Amino acid sequence: MTTSGTSAFNLDLNNLIEEAFERCGAELRTGYDMRTARRSLNLLTIEWANRGINLWTIEQGQIELVTGQGIYPIPTNTIDLLDMVVRQNNGIPSNQIDINISRISESTYSTIPNKLVTGRPIQVWFNRQSGQSNSTTVTLNGTINATATSITVSDASVLPIGGFIKIDNETISYANVVGNVLTNCYRGQNGTTAASHTTGAAISVQNLPSINVWPTPAAGGSPYTFVYWRLRRVQDAGTNGSVEPDIPFRFLPCMVAGLAFYLAQKLPDALQRMQFLKSEYEEQWLMASTEDREKAAIRFVPRTTFYA
Repeated sequence: MTTSGTSAFNLDLNNLIEEAFERCGAELRTGYDMRTARRSLNLLTIEWANRGINLWTIEQGQIELVTGQGIYPIPTNTIDLLDMVVRQNNGIPSNQIDINISRISESTYSTIPNKLVTGRPIQVWFNRQSGQSNSTTVTLNGTINATATSITVSDASVLPIGGFIKIDNETISYANVVGNVLTNCYRGQNGTTAASHTTGAAISVQNLPSINVWPTPAAGGSPYTFVYWRLRRVQDAGTNGSVEPDIPFRFLPCMVAGLAFYLAQKLPDALQRMQFLKSEYEEQWLMASTEDREKAAIRFVPRTTFYA
């Protein structure tokens, strides 16, 4: 018997949606059917992010830490941070050192008396914001150049006391507010470029996911790099029906079963199948998520504390 010799089967968006409709006892007929299925598919992948770790979405990233700067933006499609270290001598094979940094909660970070003290960062709080921007009535009060570290605004009372703002095309982080002056400003954040801005420029608040490191990086010696492993969002279904979903082949049965269950909630003729489709979806999710796990041995290392 001759086999195909290939192992490349996949479903593009059109075929995936068509299979889900067939499981509902319906047919994909109109452009609206495609749109509503694509919307449900995007909601399905968001649900997966809430169900736990999707190993294929783990990515490594790094941030060059700047002397005195305590807050840094993280890509907006980040779900969570898994592991993180502070690296010294980044990229130097003989001297590169990764040092553990402890993740702390918001309540722990808020109790730190002096958040601007400098040193080697040993703790980090991950602030899981939405990534959305909010317009405000606040404007720039006075022209600033690309190197200004204090920014005077028309009314700082409506702004958070620390975080990110956007002026024109530039994102700026700041750590404190004194009167109507934003202090400890770091320019050109989130991939933008520091630039001059004129008085009266509109200011919006950016709710960016971010890390707050403590202590803030100290000057001198080798620079610090924050290296992290993150979970990112599954890519959107998109509008091109010939694209393939951003999942490994192992999750194809689960995605089809989940989409069929979602569609059954919207198709009157499929309501009688909904309970069956839900059970099938949960069974497929259990099989896929059980397989999609770390299979390395687990080590538990106790931390020793010495008391005087």
